[in-house]
Amino acid sequence: MSALAHVGAGGGANPPPVPQPDHKGRSWVPYLLLLPGALWLLVFFVIPLVQLFSVSLQSQFPGYPGYYYRDLNFGNYVTALTDFAPHFGRSILFATLATFFAFCLAYPLAYAMAFKAGRWRNVMLIAVIAPFFTSFILRTVAWRQILADEGPVASTLNTLHLLPGGRITETWIAVVAGLTYNFLPFMVLPIYASLERADSRVIEAGGDLYANGFTTFRTVTLPISMPGVLAGTLLTFIPAAGDYVNAELLGSDNTKMIGNVIESQFFRVPGGFPTAAALSFTLMALILAMVFVYVRRFGTEELV
Repeated sequence: MSALAHVGAGGGANPPPVPQPDHKGRSWVPYLLLLPGALWLLVFFVIPLVQLFSVSLQSQFPGYPGYYYRDLNFGNYVTALTDFAPHFGRSILFATLATFFAFCLAYPLAYAMAFKAGRWRNVMLIAVIAPFFTSFILRTVAWRQILADEGPVASTLNTLHLLPGGRITETWIAVVAGLTYNFLPFMVLPIYASLERADSRVIEAGGDLYANGFTTFRTVTLPISMPGVLAGTLLTFIPAAGDYVNAELLGSDNTKMIGNVIESQFFRVPGGFPTAAALSFTLMALILAMVFVYVRRFGTEELV
């Protein structure tokens, strides 16, 4: 009896040692899993980015277009910011308008798909994704036909005297419309994903607490969907700011965006490589700065 008490009091037998898991041979597994992705980013992102930056600092040999020598010619960035400032402003403006109009169209559609579509939800989802099965350029060319002077849209607006210039194509309206149309699915899908996984009981609780529909939307539904709104606006604004296909096919010389200038400097202007590279880096830095401010201001804990 005393021996049992002694053992129970902790004075005798020690507890058996807990076996420690063997980590040998497994410590490198996470790094090996990351290796393919890291190599992909290194080869196809980091190295081209470094090469592009080095090109942006090159200078031309006088009298030899297309030949360069490596130095630190920051004058290429001065040229990018001074000679092409209107194109930068136009790109940011068009991308902002396209993002705003895409949001106005996408949110009601995503809301209807998430809460009202019922058995038609999958059909609507396929309809949103279906444009991706067609070439981006073909969709833009088709949009040009829709907005043509003799097309139904321009003819109807001219009949109603709602089109002051008499045409839509080769104007900023056509460019913004094309950007909105082409990048609309990038806005719809993230918002739909956020609304679809939301707990409908939380939204219904707003009505149970005597809030009207607008108050419930403003205080409950919209905050729930903010991760999708943030992701959708970024996925729409970033490619729209660097796009050049819509401005090339739907616009004119007065609606050229910075993407058109970069494409022209790379492929059409002799000796334009350094300027094009400087324009690309300037655009990237500008977009990164705007995205950082936007995420810090409107971001959520899931995305920051």
